[in-house]
Amino acid sequence: MSSVGCARLSGVADQPPILLIDAPSLYFRAYFGVPESAARTEDGQPVNAVRGFLDMLAQLVRTRRPDRMVCAFDHDWRPAWRVELLPSYKAHRVAPEGGEEVPDTLSPQVPVILDVLAAIGIPAVGATGYEADDVLGTLSVTQPGPVEVVSGDRDLFQLIDDARRVRLLYVGRGVAKLDDCDDAAVRARYGVPADRYADFAALRGDPSDGLPGVPGVGEKTAARLIDRYGGLPGILTALDDPGSGFAPGLRAKLDGARDYLAVAPKVVRVATDVPLPTLSTALPTAPADPDRLLELAQRWNLAGSCRRLVDALAHHP
Repeated sequence: MSSVGCARLSGVADQPPILLIDAPSLYFRAYFGVPESAARTEDGQPVNAVRGFLDMLAQLVRTRRPDRMVCAFDHDWRPAWRVELLPSYKAHRVAPEGGEEVPDTLSPQVPVILDVLAAIGIPAVGATGYEADDVLGTLSVTQPGPVEVVSGDRDLFQLIDDARRVRLLYVGRGVAKLDDCDDAAVRARYGVPADRYADFAALRGDPSDGLPGVPGVGEKTAARLIDRYGGLPGILTALDDPGSGFAPGLRAKLDGARDYLAVAPKVVRVATDVPLPTLSTALPTAPADPDRLLELAQRWNLAGSCRRLVDALAHHP
């Protein structure tokens, strides 16, 4: 990620932000970043994802100094409405028995994360039929700014909005080396504005999500097309104009992908109208249920990580 455009926007630093946490993105990263051998209970159960996740939250509280926080979770990692539009969506990640293919020793750790968050008093939110991305998208447009979305998912670049002071803290290199990104950062990296990133991703494709893209159209061509025609609606309109200036080969590729391009943007675009409960987003200064937190810390051998997060919360502004 280029550092161009990643400085804080004027006026943001003097107001504490809300941190919107892409919980699956962070706990997957924690699971693969902390060895199981380094984080186990007394009876040998791995808690590496839990420990790493809590330590990430503690570091984010210390370094970003938020006054509000919400952790978003997947209630549906592969929503039927997206699969109906594009059957290949995340199809390669479906386990043989159904459901998402998740490491056997990670799945049992997610309920522990939820229990700890509840004991501390940090809201964990999901919505039936939607992914964590959609919860984050909805919160990004409904919560007062400044907003900092924390994720390693490139699709969330589309949520950046300088006018509303919405930024993405991209954790591609880890929480210790966050890329603090605004619209200029997306333009520097991909050559498109943040609000056109979904169109760009649809054209280019994304194997990690099962998006095939337009065969023969890579990042540079996708960026040029968006720069020239403003986005997919303009590109598709220009396809019907013989004088629009498409090279014959490129016109054929795009024309052959019309059916895909009619649905792909809807699949890639993060929902911003998810029905969510009323939330108390204020960051706690002390655990909501200290006895329950102590019990969980002892049961799951999480005393150090829980203490670090509680200390960070006690000292936040």
